[in-house]
Amino acid sequence: MPGTGKPSVDARAVIWSAKPTELADRPLLVLLHGVGSHEGDLFGLAPHLPLQPVIASLRALAPYGAGWSWYELGTPGDPKSDGVDAAAAAVLDWLDSLGPAPTSVGLMGFSQGAAVSLQALRHAPERFDFVVQLSGYVTSGELEGDARLAELRPPVFWGRGTDDEIIPAEAVARTEEWLPGHSDLDRRIYEDLPHAVSQAELADVIGFLRRHYG
Repeated sequence: MPGTGKPSVDARAVIWSAKPTELADRPLLVLLHGVGSHEGDLFGLAPHLPLQPVIASLRALAPYGAGWSWYELGTPGDPKSDGVDAAAAAVLDWLDSLGPAPTSVGLMGFSQGAAVSLQALRHAPERFDFVVQLSGYVTSGELEGDARLAELRPPVFWGRGTDDEIIPAEAVARTEEWLPGHSDLDRRIYEDLPHAVSQAELADVIGFLRRHYG
């Protein structure tokens, strides 16, 4: 989080799968890691993902332990909306800074990064083609873009494990109620999976992305 003003994505820390100049002719897939992790985490999945998009893995905004955090945790599964809003705005500002602009944009986040991905989608419903949400949740309350999102119903993949002890049941229930009315939802539940991504889930994510990219 450079400086003391508005939080922003550190462009120097972004890990790219290809030169950003290729965005003129290719879609962009943005990866947002979870709390306490870093931009190299989800990027480790890049070799398994479809080749069509340029992949960019972002570092979260503030130091947290040995890694980084997108927003203050607050109440588990129900953080203050202004922190999540600021993180979503930072992602949108970073996208605005790109030149050339990509042909399309998809978001893929884990845990805290998944919550930010959905928040960005809610703030800019027409900006994103899809969201892949891994072990995440939707924040509480209503946003101005929710009504438009309910009309557009973009594809959202939501995967979670039955043994996830990090995301509270209340946040899961809120997300289960909200997503079907605001997305074309692909919901997957994995038996005995903790707060993590399994090989079975990765295979389902790859299938979701391949269907999208054709």
